Amino acid sequence: MHLRKKGISIAAVAAWCVLQACSSEERLPAKVTFTEHVAPVLYSNCAVCHRPNGGAHFNLITYQDAKKYATGMAYVTKARIMPPWPADPHYTEFVGQRVMSERDIQILDKWVKDGLEEGPANKMPVLPDFPNGSTVGIPDLRIPVKPYFLPANSSDKFLLVKVPFELPEDKYVSLVEFVAGNTNVVHHVNGDMVKYDFDKKKDVYAGEQILDMVEDSTIKQAYEKLGLPNDDGSYPVLQKSVVNYLPGVFGQKYPEGIGGYVLPRKGAFLLNDLHYGFTRDSAVWDSSYINIFYSPVPPKRPVQEFQLGTLGVAPVEPDLILQPNTTKKVSSRFTIANDISVLTVNPHMHLLGKSFKAYALKPDGDTIRLISIPNWDFNWQYFYTFKKMVKIPKGSTIVAEGYYDNTRHNLNNPFSPPRLVKDQNGSMRATDEMFQFIVTYLPYQPGDENISLELNKK
Repeated sequence: MHLRKKGISIAAVAAWCVLQACSSEERLPAKVTFTEHVAPVLYSNCAVCHRPNGGAHFNLITYQDAKKYATGMAYVTKARIMPPWPADPHYTEFVGQRVMSERDIQILDKWVKDGLEEGPANKMPVLPDFPNGSTVGIPDLRIPVKPYFLPANSSDKFLLVKVPFELPEDKYVSLVEFVAGNTNVVHHVNGDMVKYDFDKKKDVYAGEQILDMVEDSTIKQAYEKLGLPNDDGSYPVLQKSVVNYLPGVFGQKYPEGIGGYVLPRKGAFLLNDLHYGFTRDSAVWDSSYINIFYSPVPPKRPVQEFQLGTLGVAPVEPDLILQPNTTKKVSSRFTIANDISVLTVNPHMHLLGKSFKAYALKPDGDTIRLISIPNWDFNWQYFYTFKKMVKIPKGSTIVAEGYYDNTRHNLNNPFSPPRLVKDQNGSMRATDEMFQFIVTYLPYQPGDENISLELNKK
């Protein structure tokens, strides 16, 4: 339909287009109420975090909850600040992506404009059955991390933590999930698993359980204080990257036989980088824990990973040295030697990061989209799992690109006035910088690209 030929203004054409777009979805109700319209939106998009023990700082379960935060909800959803999902859904789609529909956003906005009515009680939906103390489900085993006390007004803490365990027998495990006890202070965790031969370690609980990474200068000294060596002084197997955590991250299970671990009768999780952020005026305790989910089958295809950038297989180019009052674009490139099937990717930057993009360039010149984050948010860093495995053929070059802003215009800049900031040998301090792109993959097998990673779908 050529509306401009009929003499209709551009503004009218734009309005008509909006109406046509809206008509493709169910039209908005004449009067929006909480029980009929708002509660279903919140339960589908928000309550997974905004519920008791859900990780968010307040609840959005009842009418009273929603009414209190209604204006703010309408604003942050319209601005696409919430639900937090930094990745551009138009560039690549992932499992469990939290992207609200335009209609749901308009429902919240119209509820505010319509006067925040509660609505009929018999229209109130049933709250979904969210798992308690987990983002995934009911664990088969829960192991507590030794509680840690943070005094008021404390700065960043980087801890090395041992979480020992002893079981009646070896167990197949599909997922190891770290759950932050105090989400206000726990920023991230990178964790490995120590696997003992049963006869080589009498007491896995011997030794200290928490060390300050700054105070213990060498890894060998720290491991000895933690009591990690076998009784004869040798070292057990260390399986890397078994348990990790970032704000907003949900535990990711893969289909049976893909990924997973063998949990030994005697072992320990080694949280080699438990990062606590700043505390405010009050002292706090953190009592985090680790959930274990058993599997009926052994891990037939263990996942592997590599990372580009800081401490990775390919350098940051040019160097990650950010002069004050400047912006800078960096990249990292790595050519793979064999066909791989990519399951999950994890971009990582700190406070000066502004945008991130990664893709693969195939030998024939085609591009495989991996991820784009137009507006980097240090507070929400996910492990993004593709809906189906992505095949990247051998000879392809994986490219990661990042943009940094070390000026006063960057509201996240930790220094005023801006200072020189750089990569301090992989320092995890938020006031230093990093540039990483972590790729979790399998050696390719025919048909991998057809395997759904959404567990409820074929």
